[in-house]
Amino acid sequence: MSRDDAATSKPLPPGTARRVLGYAAPFKRTIVAFLVLVSIGSMTVVAVPLLLQRLIDDGVTPQDRGVVITLSLLVAAIAIIEGVTTLVQRWLSAQIGEGLIHHLRTEVFAHVLQQPIAFFTRAQTGALVSRLNNDVIGAQQAFTTVLSSVVSNVISLVLILAAMFTLSWQLTLAALVLVPFFIIPAKLMGRRLASLSGEQMNLNADLGNQMTERFNVAGALLVKIFGQPAREVTQYDERAARVRDIGVRIAVNRAFFFVMLTAMASLATAMVYGVGGVMAVQGAMTVGTLLGLAALLARLYGPLTAISNVHVDILTALVSFARLFELLDMPSSIQETPDAQPLPSGEALSVELDDVHFTYPGADEISLLSLEGRTTGDREQGGPVLQGVSLRAEPGQLIALVGPSGAGKSTITSLITRFYDPTTGAVRIGGRDLREATLESVGGTVGMVTQEAHLFHDTLRGNLAYARPEATEAEMLAALDAARILPLVASLPAGLDTIVGDRGHRLSGGEKQRFAIARLLLKSPGVIILDEATAHLDSESEVAVQRALDTALEGRTAIVIAHRLSTIRAADQILVVDDGRVVERGTHEELLAAHGLYTNLYATQYDGNVEVVGG
Repeated sequence: MSRDDAATSKPLPPGTARRVLGYAAPFKRTIVAFLVLVSIGSMTVVAVPLLLQRLIDDGVTPQDRGVVITLSLLVAAIAIIEGVTTLVQRWLSAQIGEGLIHHLRTEVFAHVLQQPIAFFTRAQTGALVSRLNNDVIGAQQAFTTVLSSVVSNVISLVLILAAMFTLSWQLTLAALVLVPFFIIPAKLMGRRLASLSGEQMNLNADLGNQMTERFNVAGALLVKIFGQPAREVTQYDERAARVRDIGVRIAVNRAFFFVMLTAMASLATAMVYGVGGVMAVQGAMTVGTLLGLAALLARLYGPLTAISNVHVDILTALVSFARLFELLDMPSSIQETPDAQPLPSGEALSVELDDVHFTYPGADEISLLSLEGRTTGDREQGGPVLQGVSLRAEPGQLIALVGPSGAGKSTITSLITRFYDPTTGAVRIGGRDLREATLESVGGTVGMVTQEAHLFHDTLRGNLAYARPEATEAEMLAALDAARILPLVASLPAGLDTIVGDRGHRLSGGEKQRFAIARLLLKSPGVIILDEATAHLDSESEVAVQRALDTALEGRTAIVIAHRLSTIRAADQILVVDDGRVVERGTHEELLAAHGLYTNLYATQYDGNVEVVGG
């Protein structure tokens, strides 16, 4: 009774039903067997009341023990058959449903992972999880609950009405007069319960969001820093109270509806017994026929009520499929061409940007409004971010990118990792345009360490092996040693099997950065990108991380975004980026001598003392 009536007002995209049938293809034999068993189960609904009628009229009334025993055994056999078919039916239903869930979840998960980084900057994580959970379950019900309900109820209704008309068309017509008193309340109460259930789901979602945001390290720290746990508890209590209140309303409405339907069924049964009893007394009907009709009547109104709402059930399931198709039909802006080739292998490879212009795509190109939670006014494509950027890093060189915030430095590195493709121009590694290279080879060739290293809630071993699952423990220890973090790991009681906690919060910032460098070393990429890897560290941690970076960069091509200019004084070339353009390039000494933007940035960090510090 909590079905979503709003589904009937949502237009479905053309071809949705046809695509849904395509998902049934791998299970067609199982579905056929499932429907056969559902049909058999529907027939037993009629068989028992008819046997009851024969048992009374041909066995009990004439006192024929043989007929009584035979028909009783037949009823018992039907009960056994019904039990077996129900078990097999449930097994087949589980095979279809769980198989479909597995297929849909895997397909959606793989498709989402192929989306560009821009997609994840707009989509709500909760909305994506809902597609993988709620909508997949809703779609699965199309092939199990809805399909079996439609088939069994239609067959049951046809057979019950046929049997009732055969036994007594007069009583059958009288019973059908009461049908509207079942269907109309069912529809009205269904809408009310659907509205209440929708409100309950929204309130539960609010509770879930509050818990998700507070039950992690960052959220818990914020609550404690601002000293607001009492206010949080009050807010949670108010929301939980609303969930409680609406739960009570749903329970009362369901109880009221059940009592009402039970009363109507009792009235219908009383009518049949009353009218039929009079007919039996007058000899116009046998006692067995009367009891058979009463048993059939008890089984009539359930299928009728279900069929009256079947269009809502079907559309609700199709809407779930449509929401999944909406996500699956969204193409990734980063595609691999059919003739893509792996990047050249080598410990160090050249990196080149050739007259690159870039504009971030509009929201409609990389996201779905239904995943963003609310309508925003920033869906249009922005202005150009990079304009005519060219650079070349020879194998083994270190190129540093410096400039004001928002100048386009991180965008340049996002193009080298192929998080995005340039609007015009080309990005090449080892002489090959990244748009002509396989995505796997780009991921294997380019390694990156960002400002804040992300660690999964897993062991140190699991996080380290994420870079190269087949790595041996000796290789892991060598990477940790090169990253200057092996002594810390060795001092832990569980060593590599230590759980790092949510986002690695059990480690300090410097420790996480060194661990990220160890992960990078284990991957051993030919090109390394450092995006302000030491920006938020204290001096002691910065020194430790910088030593680990010196090891990581040795013999590799590196693109480094620097926050502290003192860390890139030895770079082979420094590019000064401002407003999406490379405005200066050269070595540290050459740029200081030019007295341009680099000199200003350097003087700002060192209180204007360029000669002493810059030497």
